[in-house]
Amino acid sequence: MFIDSHCHLDRLKLDTYQGKLQLAVDAATENGVDAMLCVAIDLEHIDEVLSIAAEYPQIYASVGVHPSSLDGEEPSIERLLSLATADKVIAIGETGLDYYYGEDSKEIQLERFKRHLLASKECKKPVIIHTRDAKEDTLAHIARYSDPDVAGVLHCFTEDWDMAARAIDHNYYISFSGIVTFKNAKALQEVAKQVPLDRMLIETDSPYLAPVPFRGKPNEPKYVPEVAKFIAELKGIPLEQVAEQTTQNFYTLFKDVQA
Repeated sequence: MFIDSHCHLDRLKLDTYQGKLQLAVDAATENGVDAMLCVAIDLEHIDEVLSIAAEYPQIYASVGVHPSSLDGEEPSIERLLSLATADKVIAIGETGLDYYYGEDSKEIQLERFKRHLLASKECKKPVIIHTRDAKEDTLAHIARYSDPDVAGVLHCFTEDWDMAARAIDHNYYISFSGIVTFKNAKALQEVAKQVPLDRMLIETDSPYLAPVPFRGKPNEPKYVPEVAKFIAELKGIPLEQVAEQTTQNFYTLFKDVQA
């Protein structure tokens, strides 16, 4: 049993499935993926994210605005809290900081990230954090505004062990995507070896970043076992152990989900 803890099903490439999301969900189920978290990145498509979660019993949703989504509706704390009451919403996000392309929007990102963290604290739903080239600011906001009893996850993690360890100290989980399988990701693979299995999640971040051996192809939830297989090889442990522990971690973090 595997869980894709972070995917964007509203943006999935469905050309090989006759345009039908049901077939992509079926393919994931047939590959041992028993649950998926469909993550919002803006409010313009939030209705579609919520509709997908409502339609499929094994799919859950989050509500939030990605740090690089700068042209749409700006989320207030009140708007996030209202959306968080929708059926099957189990998380706030994705939110966070991304200075790789957008350092000129730093102040906007910091204020928005703060609002997401405060909304998470108030509604008691974990926060999903995207962080890129913003290590110290991300950790500072987590320390100042995050509720350690609610916590969250640093998703699609690509940073160093120091950041992972400090986030774990704040009760956060670290999630690895297909990036960890890439040949040029040696530093990240060393981090994955160090992250305790009981603080780890796995994800696809589909339709982006398909894992080896599917790199370069559109990504989808059915590929999340490839991430688990790679983690198992890195750590020298059975695949079943990775599957079982990351699944347990998902249900431990996202307490609104019934295993």
